[in-house]
Amino acid sequence: MDPKVRQRLTRILSVVDVHGTAGPRLVDNAQRLFRRIEAFIRLGLVPESVDRDALELACYALQLPMRDTKVLPPGKFGRTNLRDRVEQSAEILITTLGKEIDEDLLERATRILLQLPHRNPGSDEAKTLADALNLDDFGVAGLVAHIGQLAIQGAGISQVMEAADKREQYGYWEARLKDGFHFDPVRKLARDRLEHARQVHKLLSEELSKDVP
Repeated sequence: MDPKVRQRLTRILSVVDVHGTAGPRLVDNAQRLFRRIEAFIRLGLVPESVDRDALELACYALQLPMRDTKVLPPGKFGRTNLRDRVEQSAEILITTLGKEIDEDLLERATRILLQLPHRNPGSDEAKTLADALNLDDFGVAGLVAHIGQLAIQGAGISQVMEAADKREQYGYWEARLKDGFHFDPVRKLARDRLEHARQVHKLLSEELSKDVP
């Protein structure tokens, strides 16, 4: 991707919310997501000829601060609606940088974004990005991100544990493993990461149990 476009996106993403809070979180998320995609390409999950520029742009677009984000109550454990997220990401990308990015690249990246919610996205690029994005929810990294989301809503450790218990109780993770990935090697990575998160949950549960006389 054009370094000037990347720099412009980095500047935009350095402000992490509508309140003007500055920080590296969104840039780090975008870069980590694209590094994961490059790792999938090296593993041979998709051809080397995939559209890297459009994928990188889509990774940055997914981190653009959302407008009118619907906040889930602390007791809920669902995800932000992916369709809403990608549609808004595409819209913000076009309105914010539409005049600064090559029109063809912008169209390719937007097409990838809008394919993400489909059960069969129809392109190697969208399948790769979907798996990379879904993998983000698994493991210790996913647990840390979820803790951050709940903390913003005013929740504490007890609510984190409650949400984790509900996910296990309702088979949330097994459903995500079954339907959330297009490539078996990525599904295996997700399953391994899930075990890591469960270990952390077990340790935290043991610590909290010792607080009770």
